[in-house]
Amino acid sequence: MSDLIIQKDRFLYSIQAGIAPALPSLREFKTEILRKTIHFLIALSPIMAAVNRPATVLILMAGTLGYTWMETLRLAGVKVPLISSITSMASRSRDMGRFVMGPVTLGMGALLALLLYPSPAAAIAIYALAFGDGFASLVGKLFGHLRPAFLCGKSIEGSLACFIAVFISAYRVSFDYRIALVAALTATAVEALPLENYDNLAIPVTVGLVVCLITSF
Repeated sequence: MSDLIIQKDRFLYSIQAGIAPALPSLREFKTEILRKTIHFLIALSPIMAAVNRPATVLILMAGTLGYTWMETLRLAGVKVPLISSITSMASRSRDMGRFVMGPVTLGMGALLALLLYPSPAAAIAIYALAFGDGFASLVGKLFGHLRPAFLCGKSIEGSLACFIAVFISAYRVSFDYRIALVAALTATAVEALPLENYDNLAIPVTVGLVVCLITSF
């Protein structure tokens, strides 16, 4: 019995010290799964852009503006069928009663990548947003134990997941290990910053810029 008490005390201390996170509740787990499912869907943008880039840009613009309008209605007490329910289910505790910015910055991040950068830089940037940030959050929530101070609350496990996801996706686009490595390092560094939803803008813009700079030499 005394050993169990000691182990419990050590676990509680590790949580307080930032070594291991408390396990997410069932609701938090479901919320994160739903959020990242939506997040991963943005990876369809480069595929759509390869078929018709102007139409993809218009769809992203319309989707972002449409969501903004519907979210404004939701906060005003007007329920939009399906959309309001999904938004509520995908809201974290910090978003309750507030405008949920994630889908807006997600759409804008993909839109900026398509407007600012040519292919394949735009595709790499959007995949970094979809898979790098997406897997970093999921792995960090579920398996993140090592949270050093320099990661600002993020976990080493989550950052490693981000690096691997971006490296693989960038290589599959470019077939260049140098580009994949730099894109992965850039995305991992930006994702580790305490930007909250605004990393949806910072990751694709920064990764796309770095890839363009590298391919220009």
